[in-house]
Amino acid sequence: MAAQETENPEAGNGIEHVAAIFGVTGLVGKVLARELVTKPKWKVYGIARNPEIMPPIDQRSSNFHFIQCDLLNRSETEERLSLLQDVTHVFWLTWASQYQLDSVECCEQNKAMMSNALDAIVPKAKALKHVSLQTGMKHYVSLQGPFDDEAEARYYDEDCPRVDKGCNFYYVLEDLLKERLVGKVAWSVHRPGLLIGGSRRTVYNFMGGLCVFGTICKHLNLPFVFGGTKRCWEETCIDGSDARLVAQQHIWAATNVDLYSHSTDGQSYNAINGPSFTWKEIWTALGEKFGVEVVHGSAFSEEFWYSKSMADKKEVWKEIVAEKGLVQTEMENLANWEFLDVLFRCPFKLLGTRNKVDRLGNSCNPLADTLNPKCLSVKQKRVHFRYKHSIDYRHMKEIVLPYDVFAWWQLDAIFLSLLLDYLPFPNLCKENPTTS
Repeated sequence: MAAQETENPEAGNGIEHVAAIFGVTGLVGKVLARELVTKPKWKVYGIARNPEIMPPIDQRSSNFHFIQCDLLNRSETEERLSLLQDVTHVFWLTWASQYQLDSVECCEQNKAMMSNALDAIVPKAKALKHVSLQTGMKHYVSLQGPFDDEAEARYYDEDCPRVDKGCNFYYVLEDLLKERLVGKVAWSVHRPGLLIGGSRRTVYNFMGGLCVFGTICKHLNLPFVFGGTKRCWEETCIDGSDARLVAQQHIWAATNVDLYSHSTDGQSYNAINGPSFTWKEIWTALGEKFGVEVVHGSAFSEEFWYSKSMADKKEVWKEIVAEKGLVQTEMENLANWEFLDVLFRCPFKLLGTRNKVDRLGNSCNPLADTLNPKCLSVKQKRVHFRYKHSIDYRHMKEIVLPYDVFAWWQLDAIFLSLLLDYLPFPNLCKENPTTS
């Protein structure tokens, strides 16, 4: 349902900032919505094609409004979004994945989505201050081979030129913003690496696959195996990006007037955690978290493919869901086995630098007050989800794992994602219902 149109919808209620988050059910969108709603003087419109199984935030909040909208449907987009005249900040975190990433069709479809949304909102949002676009580190490479190891063995910064091989819809979206906004509205582009977080609506979310795989391994007493190339197993090949850090960076760039008050030409920022990890170094710790066997010397296999191994495990997952009393979900909605196979066999390195955001003063570290560099500790937290009813879930036990200092951030982000979003917490609605 579209928002109600008024002359001055926020007059007198203390609201100064109004966010429109496109892709609110995704990895970063959920975190961003939660963060903004807790801030004083903010209101949030969360926009997605389908509602999340579990809403991103408590929808009883008067400052959060979910709008279901198919952005590829131009008339529907106009009808449902054109009344959002009070929007001050747009966050574009969504994309269409029906076509191959480096195809002309993918570029055209994603351009149509953003164009429909901008046409509906920008002309009427007279107080619009900033538009934030999220793309990714694939901005710096082509997905078309052959790949040159020497050329790819570098750390990419925001000034690296575009590649001229293949099609990249990231470029199309940036160019569209430049065309529509230069001279009118400030905007920024954020490029995360491998996103670490929890979402049941994200196609390229490796966390879902790892969690389902680990749970099935435990249930069937199977070894927890890394299936991929030796290079991806032993070497640092890709940067991790904690969804919380990326969300904080969006807010930092959108609200720091000093960054854009002098220009509407747009700014680009890598959105990565920093020093990265290798899968070989953290695989045993991941296995221990799942309570599964990691056989020394046999944890890595170039012959193991997740898509083949898990092809016949749908009924096993249903059995686990029934036995543990989990929220009803299909295995394919949580796990993208083909993506895990590709990720762990990535033919190029994709590593970046945080120099620009650090130099400009963005020191976002959502874990700074809870981590010890010599020891990974996930302290007791109370997990609360809203699913049909309000639920006090459970207290998580403290997990303490000794770990090398350089990889503490990524590993902690992985574990927090496992704990908060993917481990098989039971659905306690029938056991502890409360009215809402």
